[in-house]
Amino acid sequence: MLTEKYKFIATILAFAVIPMSGLATDIYLPSMPSMAKDLHLPESSIQLTLSLFLISYGLTQFFAGSIVDSFGRYRITLISLALFVFSFIITAQTENIFVIYAMRILQGILSGFAVVAKRAFFVDVYEGDERKHYLSIMTIVWSVGPIIAPFIGGYLQKSLGWQSNFYVLAGYSLLLFIFEFIFSGETLKIKKILSFTLLVKEYDMMFRAKDFFYGMLMCGLSYSMIMFFNLCGSFIIEHKMGYSEVVAGYVSLILGFAWMLGGFFGKALINRAFLPKIRFANYLQLGLILLMFTASFFLNTIYSLVAFAFVIHVTAGFVFNNYFSYCIGRFPNSAGIAGGLTGGMAFIITSAIS
Repeated sequence: MLTEKYKFIATILAFAVIPMSGLATDIYLPSMPSMAKDLHLPESSIQLTLSLFLISYGLTQFFAGSIVDSFGRYRITLISLALFVFSFIITAQTENIFVIYAMRILQGILSGFAVVAKRAFFVDVYEGDERKHYLSIMTIVWSVGPIIAPFIGGYLQKSLGWQSNFYVLAGYSLLLFIFEFIFSGETLKIKKILSFTLLVKEYDMMFRAKDFFYGMLMCGLSYSMIMFFNLCGSFIIEHKMGYSEVVAGYVSLILGFAWMLGGFFGKALINRAFLPKIRFANYLQLGLILLMFTASFFLNTIYSLVAFAFVIHVTAGFVFNNYFSYCIGRFPNSAGIAGGLTGGMAFIITSAIS
């Protein structure tokens, strides 16, 4: 069991594990053309590696919650981190695309287990306002990973090649495994019996809670707004406006800070009445989008694009932060299932829309 002596260190480690899904998803995006060239494959074959990861990651979260609620958080996290190390090394060393496909599916599954376990960690260890505080920070840390990851990956690709992305991920996983083994521990106090019937009842109860269902929907819509820009923004900046990949990378980083800023606003206003602040953010976001459409008839520069994208990212980050924290803490006695369901639904909605 986790001891009070190492509680703070274990919390820091939990924050370090949370972005793993985003790093594993997006860090190698700038390397995809090089991977296709080196492996003598069409780009569509390399792009499929991302699709397989996303699908396995999203689906895993639906049942990972019930497993971590039954078998605990600590051992599952350790197993996931250990398998991460081997899978990333194999991905970097192999030239067989089907082996890479298998490793990406495995990495998506492991990401689902690790992230769900660490989300539940904060619900297990903290209560009341302290729980809200840490859940709010967690959503910031988790969601900013996919935005910053391509920026890091671009420099790794330029300096060391596409394999370096996976070696860095393997090294990061190994360090987390070592520190997790030394300083962390089990936080689940009462284990639930793993039962399909019980799981169906839990899901039915959660889906019937209108506030929880609406929160999952809003998380998916908010995050998909960001991912949608990630998919099309670089094409607009590079192909339509004629700027370089470096400029597109810096824009991605700036908007990553915008998302993070929205999360910090959410944390700062965590004690304010929930619905009024959410409604204000939604109306503000809608007004900014209408203003952006209107201004596009008169302004068509990278500065106007980034300015409007920045403020919209801030509002999206604010809405996501509030709803995600709310949903994860909504059912404290089933924290793993609630976290898995919230993440799975939000990710599937994001994938479908973006």
